[in-house]
Amino acid sequence: MKDPLAVGLGSVAAGVGLGGGALTLAQIVVSILQGRLDPTTYQDRVGDPLVVGLAAAVLVGAGVGWYGSRAIDNLWQRGVIGVLSAVGAILVGFVAAPVDRFFGPIGMLVWLATSVAFGIAGSRWARKGSQEQPAGSGL
Repeated sequence: MKDPLAVGLGSVAAGVGLGGGALTLAQIVVSILQGRLDPTTYQDRVGDPLVVGLAAAVLVGAGVGWYGSRAIDNLWQRGVIGVLSAVGAILVGFVAAPVDRFFGPIGMLVWLATSVAFGIAGSRWARKGSQEQPAGSGL
């Protein structure tokens, strides 16, 4: 018997972690570019990488949440998991902004590594929940 709660929560955690990591990576790129380019011509040369990072966070979060929950047969539930993953990814990326302010690039790299590790752990949890458990195993 599959564990739909583990599949759902694991998929949300994977989407939030990996999507938040995508937005955090975009913030790291912006921080590096702002330090190397002239502030008056920054927007003209590179556009706005944070918008690309925000779009990547939404797409990665929703995509990972949707794909990770493929063991759930109900499409409505899978859609809710995808939306929750995307919103959570945006929130994780927004929380990374004060980390940059207080801890600098090293703090951002630690935040990125933590987000990716959280995403990988969630993915493993979802994968474990999607496997058939023997009857009477207590799981």
